[in-house]
Amino acid sequence: MAHTKSGGSTKLGRDSHAKRLGIKKFDGQKVETGNVLIRQRGTKWQPGANTRLGADDTIFSLKDGIVKYTTKRKKSFTGRIKKISVVNVISEKADKTN
Repeated sequence: MAHTKSGGSTKLGRDSHAKRLGIKKFDGQKVETGNVLIRQRGTKWQPGANTRLGADDTIFSLKDGIVKYTTKRKKSFTGRIKKISVVNVISEKADKTN
């Protein structure tokens, strides 16, 4: 006699759905308050001016404006200086006055 039932389900064939991570708004694009700029795992990109980091490391806009990506030098806890990538939102009103 067989020890397993015939026609049972397979243990293969399961796969997770894609998480749609990555940059959602690129440099120079206009954004509104609350727009998601980047969806990420970990903090590859850091929030800068007028942006905030969500609970799942998503970076979103706090004000209407234009997206600007920059790099910044930061000292790590070991004293080593490293470059980090920063996402900023420059408000259009401030941009017009300069």
